[in-house]
Amino acid sequence: MEGLERALSILAASLFPGGRLLAFERLRPDAPGADEEKALGYGEPVRVTVEDGEGTVRALVFRTQAANEFGHDRRSDRMDEALAAWDLFNRLPDHVRALDVGAIGPGGRLVSLREAGEPYLVTDWVEGTLYADDLRRIARERSLRPLDLARAEALARWLAGLHAERRDDPAGWRRAIRDLVGHGEGVFGMIDGYPEETPAAPPARLRALEERCVAWRWRLRGRSRRLARTHGDFHPFNVLFRPGGDGLGLALLDAARGGQGDPADDLTALSVNYVFFAAEHRAAWAGALRALWRRFWETWLAATGDAEALATAPPFLAWRALVVASPRFYPSLGAAARDLLLRLAERALDAGRLELDLPDRLLAETP
Repeated sequence: MEGLERALSILAASLFPGGRLLAFERLRPDAPGADEEKALGYGEPVRVTVEDGEGTVRALVFRTQAANEFGHDRRSDRMDEALAAWDLFNRLPDHVRALDVGAIGPGGRLVSLREAGEPYLVTDWVEGTLYADDLRRIARERSLRPLDLARAEALARWLAGLHAERRDDPAGWRRAIRDLVGHGEGVFGMIDGYPEETPAAPPARLRALEERCVAWRWRLRGRSRRLARTHGDFHPFNVLFRPGGDGLGLALLDAARGGQGDPADDLTALSVNYVFFAAEHRAAWAGALRALWRRFWETWLAATGDAEALATAPPFLAWRALVVASPRFYPSLGAAARDLLLRLAERALDAGRLELDLPDRLLAETP
């Protein structure tokens, strides 16, 4: 409480020049007059009494948030909630006013964000070549170099090591599956991003695909023991190979989605691109991309022994197929290629598992 008292004293002086803290008390989850049976609230409020610089006594509420399974388990979630409240409260008539928004720094120091605009992030620069550049070359040349197979193996082995970190956490697992289907970057969001008249992706087809994925959410619900450490956005534009050495040194970009989920998320995020690059370069599948697809999956399965990933993969494959088939991300993709990618998703969802020869069968069906 001493640290909190010091922080609130600094806050009072920051909000009201010459102001001082008079008292503070933690509030119960129930606000005055609320239903006494309510046991859970999202916030952890403190009533604060201050005297401003003109001698007026004012009552404030200092709010922090509790981590919980309702989409507030990540620090970024809680920051989002605080900033959303700051942006909204003062725009609504008759709403309690927001006076400040900030973060609690080391030692209880309060860091105000009330003058902040859009957030930013600064990272290192890493030299390297995108794995997507490899796949473009392979699709164009329709052949493999020895390093190409070695890189597919290296990617699978790196993921196998990452995915070895597992824990049985039902709340974390449900969050991951909920985000897969319902997040703005998940199945629902991808489908909403399709224009109404997208060739090979009419609304009726997208709706049917979405409904399959919702059914799969319940199919996966009880498999929380599968929760693993993941990258969360493991696609060829987020994977670089560093220069020098044996050509297998990795650098990764843009980890996402809380760093946990089913391994099938990472596996399908990468492997769907072997089919994507073959979708408009059909001859490259038999000559090269098929070998990468098989080598990647078989290496990971041999390293982990986790054949169940093939049984959980379909909705993740559907999500990733919707991404690469989207005209928002790949506007030059032709209707036949989009149809192939969506059929890949549909067949896997309907089959109840991902069969590794599915792309072979689909590509054989379409000239």
